[in-house]
Amino acid sequence: MNNERYLIPVLLDQRLHKINSGIYYYLQIEFAYNSNHIEGSRLSKDQTRTLFETKTVGGDPVPVDDVTETANHFRCFDHVIDTYKEPMTEEYIKNIHRILKTNTFSSQSDEAVVGDYKRFDNMVGDIMTTSVENVQMEMAELLDNYEKHNHVDLDEIVSFHASFEKIHPFYDGNGRVGRLIMFKECMRNGIVPFIINDKERVFYSKGLSEWQTLDKKDRLIGVCSLMQDDMIAVFDHFKIRHDGDRFDPE
Repeated sequence: MNNERYLIPVLLDQRLHKINSGIYYYLQIEFAYNSNHIEGSRLSKDQTRTLFETKTVGGDPVPVDDVTETANHFRCFDHVIDTYKEPMTEEYIKNIHRILKTNTFSSQSDEAVVGDYKRFDNMVGDIMTTSVENVQMEMAELLDNYEKHNHVDLDEIVSFHASFEKIHPFYDGNGRVGRLIMFKECMRNGIVPFIINDKERVFYSKGLSEWQTLDKKDRLIGVCSLMQDDMIAVFDHFKIRHDGDRFDPE
């Protein structure tokens, strides 16, 4: 269609002019609500929308950190669209974590480290994550192997995500940081990005577990592909240029 538009210029223009009816508004609300809800946030979608629009929250009481982390997620998304072309580095990932967790109540704990790797070992369900003394080495190796690819496809981005979540380098926020990275890397590599819907939480979590413990990849790839199909429909609605699951961001 001759009225199709490129994603990044549209996002930047709508952010600048505070357009609350376009794809920038849609992605901010959907991404922050779903990614935080997967991690147990009690903020409703209406409260997420009100927070984005007015910087206030009405309705039922919710934990302070749920509000802070949702507001911080808005800032993370802005950072991602501003820097999506940048290579993946340890400092880039730490900075996403820093933005996400700044000023949270939990960050005052002695166990919490904002913008740097965890100080104490942790677990995800019954999965043992990388021990503190090995996090930096494994993160460096993961990034080195990933950045060596001349051509990155969806499978490699999802594989990076599964490996990142297995390392679990931060005390908290690993899932949200990991999903922001997937969105960024899809755009960087000309792949239609996607948001994991909270309704797919069980299949997404099971897919991660199967990939990490059984080397079974079909479920997680399937969930991500399904979410990508949803995003393609969003692109079509807002008339964002794409060629199937490939696109040029700008």
